[in-house]
Amino acid sequence: MINISGLKDGYVIDHIKAGRCMDIYRALDLDKCTGEVAIIKNAKSGKQGKKDIIKIEGLLDINLDLLGFIDDNITVNVIKDEKIIEKKPLTLPTRISNVAKCKNPRCITCVEQELEQIFFLADIEKKVYRCLYCEEALEKGQ
Repeated sequence: MINISGLKDGYVIDHIKAGRCMDIYRALDLDKCTGEVAIIKNAKSGKQGKKDIIKIEGLLDINLDLLGFIDDNITVNVIKDEKIIEKKPLTLPTRISNVAKCKNPRCITCVEQELEQIFFLADIEKKVYRCLYCEEALEKGQ
């Protein structure tokens, strides 16, 4: 077993579906983070079988809506003085902005490129988002 040291202050993004940690790394722009970032892939998990974990040194502004959109089963643990002070379970956000682009070539966002790319949660059961302007369905992974 690999030992990754604890954090004094920072975040542990836990219960990431195995193989998705690099998607989150890129989405959160962690390559620009000045603190240490540890990526643990395929860690053993009692609930999931395998999972990924990201540890981030320092208290940054983390976009919880973005993480909830990527995977609403993720848990964000806030670490202060080497102790978990808060566990933030995520939910599907009702609205996301500038996370994905509408694929409809007739959408106003293709012509007016300065418009925000806004999607709303249209079906919570199926986890379907739709473009605010043209109602085109957003496929996860776009």
